Amino acid sequence: MASRQAARKGRVRGRRTTTAATDEIKALLGPLPYQRDLLIEYLHAIQDQYRCIHADHMVALAECMSLSMTEIFEVASFYHHFDIVREGEASPPQITVRVCESVTCALFGSEALAAQLESSLAPDVRIQKVPCVGRCHEAPVAVVGQRTVGAASSAAIQQLCAGATTAELPDYQDYHAYRAGGGYTLLQQCHQGACRAEDVITALSDSGLRGLGGAGFSVGRKWSILRDQPAPRLMAVNIDEGEPGTFKDRHYLERDPHRFIEGMLIAASVVDIDHCYIYLRDEYAACRSVLHKELEALRADPPCKLPRIELRRGAGAYICGEESAMIESIEGKRGMPRLRPPYVAEVGLFGRPTLEHNMESLYWVREILEKGAAWFSAHGRRQRSGLRSFSVSGRVNKAGVHLAPAGISVRELIDEYCGGMLDGHTLYAYFPGGASGGILPASLDHLPLDFDTLQEYGCFIGSAAIIILSEHDSARSAAHNAMKFFEHESCGQCTPCRVGTAKAAMLMGRKHWDQALLGELAVAMQDASICGLGQAAPNPLRCAIKYFPDEFRSDG
Repeated sequence: MASRQAARKGRVRGRRTTTAATDEIKALLGPLPYQRDLLIEYLHAIQDQYRCIHADHMVALAECMSLSMTEIFEVASFYHHFDIVREGEASPPQITVRVCESVTCALFGSEALAAQLESSLAPDVRIQKVPCVGRCHEAPVAVVGQRTVGAASSAAIQQLCAGATTAELPDYQDYHAYRAGGGYTLLQQCHQGACRAEDVITALSDSGLRGLGGAGFSVGRKWSILRDQPAPRLMAVNIDEGEPGTFKDRHYLERDPHRFIEGMLIAASVVDIDHCYIYLRDEYAACRSVLHKELEALRADPPCKLPRIELRRGAGAYICGEESAMIESIEGKRGMPRLRPPYVAEVGLFGRPTLEHNMESLYWVREILEKGAAWFSAHGRRQRSGLRSFSVSGRVNKAGVHLAPAGISVRELIDEYCGGMLDGHTLYAYFPGGASGGILPASLDHLPLDFDTLQEYGCFIGSAAIIILSEHDSARSAAHNAMKFFEHESCGQCTPCRVGTAKAAMLMGRKHWDQALLGELAVAMQDASICGLGQAAPNPLRCAIKYFPDEFRSDG
């Protein structure tokens, strides 16, 4: 009996692997053993090599990692970017064209574009409608392979399908240029003791710099809290900006990646962290290439002793923008948000205290320390302080990332930074904080855009993603688009979000909205969902009903 149990121990139950599949996995991933937390990276390697993940390869990977097939499958099937091919199914086509269908791209005709592509492209090209890909200022947007096409047309996409489909690298400041301009001097001063940790934290606190991923927690306060936690401490940088309308992190990464990296390394020095993880959304293939290249350049000629830095690749799950879901994903698991407490500052990555930051929060560290806290806090309007990077898209002449004072109004932002509204368009409505931030009418175009200024109106600024709608658009349709996004991206862990978003999207798709039932759903989702996705999903729904009653006159 004991001998039979010993023989079964470690064996993969159910389907057995083939020698060919095992050899292919080992040739691709290298010699054993494999790390459990790198499971998602291994799945990416398989998908990149074979354009999909065959069942045989999952079985072989499970055997190589001494995991059950269930553990491999539940992770692979959780993320939208993994194509699982079961036994007897055909592999996906050579080329996949992803057409963004989120709010801004929908305004600029993404649905018609997808229909044109379905009828015009060759049968061996696959068309997928996907959530926001982080280039809303170039709407409508498509991605051919890994190459992004802004202001996309059927003709331009057909031409790319016949040519290069790899990511096109941006023109950015590389490591040597950054060092020549004084980069990493401040980091060296921190390591040499010339710049004391206490002084750095005080400067950041005095500047008023807050987390710029949406939560808005004081950066200086966060660093101070982490310094009091037991070692070893870790850092996780969140660059999974999947909020429809948001693209500021990509904007800065494609221009000056080392300014962010130096901020991260200063944080690591101040908080005494020796292992940093950078979690980058999978849609940012060009940024991934840039970071790989520049991190290698940094390691080859380091300005001082560096912590270990690992670049981890997301796999198409908006929920991983939530800090604990991101940590689960870095650990090689499904991106399911954790119940809190404990908070990640106490029990984060691998059970250790973890400093979690949005990329842009770290991007400003060097400039604030060099120019002083007063320089940053001196900006602002309407009793607000600091600078905000607004991702502006929609019906304006100059969409893009605009650095403006905190507390600016959307009217001022449009007129002073965006070149006004497009010809033939007047302001009708705007999302002040991406799809989850709610929708406000033009009559409230004077409100200050900042943390803590919009809650009484049922909205929030979040990551400062501003989507501008005109009288040619419908707030009702935009709210429905947002709800479909949340339905698609719900991780499914809690019933209020999983069922609530699906039910709400279905009801909002009808000609007449059952406002009473939708109101009950909104309350249940907000009060009972585990994380911010389900809690914020009702915001556009509620705002559409509250601020745009004319769009519901026929509902009775």
